[in-house]
Amino acid sequence: MAKITAETLIAECLELNPNAAEILMQAGMHCFGCALAHGETIAEAVSVHGQDLEELLKKLNEGIA
Repeated sequence: MAKITAETLIAECLELNPNAAEILMQAGMHCFGCALAHGETIAEAVSVHGQDLEELLKKLNEGIA
């Protein structure tokens, strides 16, 4: 089973979890639509937006089948 980690690219995260866009938006991270997000990791985005990395990873991994 795939798992989203701090080093997962945002673009990969969106592929792994069908609810990732909604989860990221709820966290105030609207960057998934940005062209630069394809090369940005979850950890990099969290550092910019000041979110709790472990809590966000938990939510993102809940929706993976």
